[in-house]
Amino acid sequence: MNIVEEIFRNADRNAVSIISGGRQWTFGELEELTKHAASSLGAQGAQRMGLHCPNGISHIVWSLAVLRCGGVLVPVAPELSVFERDAQLAATGLDAVLCAEGGKWHQEAPASRALNVEGLAPATLLTGWRREPPPFDETALAALNPALIRFSSGTTGTRKGVVLSHQTLHDRVRASNSRLGFGPGDRIIWILPMAHHFAVSIVLYLLHGVTTVIENSHLGADVYAALSKHQGTALYASPFHYALLAACPEAKPVPELRQAVSTAAALPPETSAAFLARFGIPLRQALGIIECGLPLLNDAWATEKPTSVGRPQPGYSCSIRDAQGRELPTGGEGELFLRGPGFVDAYLSPWMTRAEILEDGWFRSGDMAQADEDGAITLCGRSSSVINVGGMKCFPEEVEAVLNAHPSVRESHVTGMPHPVFGGVPVAEIVPEGNAPKAAELSDWCRSRLSSYKRPLKFTFVESIQKTPSGKILRRP
Repeated sequence: MNIVEEIFRNADRNAVSIISGGRQWTFGELEELTKHAASSLGAQGAQRMGLHCPNGISHIVWSLAVLRCGGVLVPVAPELSVFERDAQLAATGLDAVLCAEGGKWHQEAPASRALNVEGLAPATLLTGWRREPPPFDETALAALNPALIRFSSGTTGTRKGVVLSHQTLHDRVRASNSRLGFGPGDRIIWILPMAHHFAVSIVLYLLHGVTTVIENSHLGADVYAALSKHQGTALYASPFHYALLAACPEAKPVPELRQAVSTAAALPPETSAAFLARFGIPLRQALGIIECGLPLLNDAWATEKPTSVGRPQPGYSCSIRDAQGRELPTGGEGELFLRGPGFVDAYLSPWMTRAEILEDGWFRSGDMAQADEDGAITLCGRSSSVINVGGMKCFPEEVEAVLNAHPSVRESHVTGMPHPVFGGVPVAEIVPEGNAPKAAELSDWCRSRLSSYKRPLKFTFVESIQKTPSGKILRRP
């Protein structure tokens, strides 16, 4: 099956699909644009394609065009550094990179050609980089009918590249919408980065006949203006965005707004209270995981238990277990295990299939959680050391690898420091090699190699870093 064919098979061609920049496109017009874009790609559209493009109609059309051609879509987030882009290109063995809507690549490609599709800004297809076999089994990947390869953060860490097939995407967005209930007539105000949220969000909206209103500003006043102008029925954003929106002085309840879903980071109680007071509806916190979709949603206790991620959506199950894998009684804190439809098909590197990733059908989320007597699940932190920066995941190991490559750094330890706006920000302890480098020097070193949200805001020089008995860095949840 092909997810793009499924989207347009049952769509109302006259209904509005996308609103952006003062223009709107019906589902019929979106399908025609997608067909023309796919035609311009030709046979190259069936390859592994990196897409370097900001939010907008071009991002949606070119993504759908690659999928329609049978290609594998690899979003290249605009905020990635040159170092990170090169690493992603190598890790996925990309055949091509498509730069659109002003997206610029940092190096000249061996070959390129212009793509001109009426109704879209000019785009450029860059090809010819691959010289060595990719670091995974291409035959095994092709057998999955892959649609998407997504990186949660850069390309370091023990598992890289989440592979999702067309069937998995279809199963995931159907299941994820079980209690969201999005459908024709809904107008969702979109402000999250498409490079990170295309699979479980934009595809979900398109498949269910929703109108997506793209707002490229994060400012509360601009988001509120879009919400009011388009009579938005739903918001899907991070706590960072809701805090800005609730603080907007001119904001008042929007009669059409029926639900606001908070995801990507833990929802602070004060943000929940401020939004409820300003708009008169509660924030419904959800748990979204790239490997799993949207398995948990707080639709039952959004007002009285705003910090809970709620209960499993239909078709999903959860289990909270101790370190020995035993299920805990009500109130016990342990690791959250999940089971359900649309889960990850494979990790790209090292190559692991779904059967190898899941444990007897269960996915280990890495989140510590507990359930109360009603079954409401609350996250208590991470069993790993991931830092959540305004809804973006930062892996300390990735930042440490960059710091440790500096000639004046013997070793480093990166942790998260609480931040009133972003939730957390990375900070680093440094054991110098010889004379300690200046903090400004380390900042410049990170600036050329890491996305802005991954760069440590503070450097502390220490004589040693605490280790476990086996010699590994001691990381506390």
